[in-house]
Amino acid sequence: MFYHTLNPTLLNLGPVEIRWYGIVYVLGFLGTVWWMSYLSRHQKLSFTRDQIWDLVFYAMLGVLIGSRVFMIFWNPQVYLVRPWELFYLWQGGMSFHGGFVGIVAGTWLYCRKHHLSFLPIADIISVPAIFALALGRIANFINGELWGTITNASWCVDYSKNQYLSNLPAGCRHPNMIYSTFQRFLVGGWLLFLTFRQVWKPGFIFWNFVFWEGLGRIIVDVYRDYPAHQLYFSFSLGQWFSAIMVLTALYFFVKHYSTEWKQLFLPTKFINH
Repeated sequence: MFYHTLNPTLLNLGPVEIRWYGIVYVLGFLGTVWWMSYLSRHQKLSFTRDQIWDLVFYAMLGVLIGSRVFMIFWNPQVYLVRPWELFYLWQGGMSFHGGFVGIVAGTWLYCRKHHLSFLPIADIISVPAIFALALGRIANFINGELWGTITNASWCVDYSKNQYLSNLPAGCRHPNMIYSTFQRFLVGGWLLFLTFRQVWKPGFIFWNFVFWEGLGRIIVDVYRDYPAHQLYFSFSLGQWFSAIMVLTALYFFVKHYSTEWKQLFLPTKFINH
């Protein structure tokens, strides 16, 4: 059993709080800059430093806007009545699926503005994005939010002694955010393997990100404690959005990337070009 007594705030400077969740966002975008700079130095990307920062700015805006707008799906009783509260970032509440839509939209808009092909850039951004998402789950755990279901497993988490949380759940619970962290690191390892294995058809790495992250979210959310009124045919809203991700990725795999999957798992002599 682990007693959760972690403080969501890293530093408290009077009216200014530096929270772990905010640190994760900063690290995520700096990691994207580093990754793109690394690829540029190794002639795998033809971007200048200014172009990299511009693209990351578009992506950052997309994540912030998308993740907040999608909170309407989770709390319509709040944001449809008081939509201006979507701008209250300090109150928390960031939707993964909204952030995903936002970063795709931001990247697409940047590519369109500069007459660039979207899919190769999406492949590149997928790698730092999945690792940033993994760090985000660690921040969720530190924040003591998105609790797991009750369990008697020896690794369960008890929040009852946390003085920093105003809303304490009863019982010892699955550390589902830690499960999600490991799942996303596994996906990140797979994307790195694909990146350094060979040059793929544009979009193959991106759709791998979409498929495996969507599937992982469906599985891990089994251990997340959702109120009964937030379940639809035994699936949470997040699981349904993730199912859309999985089905969409499968469609593109079958239609456009069958050769790439054969290259991964079949000897060369069995691949029909």
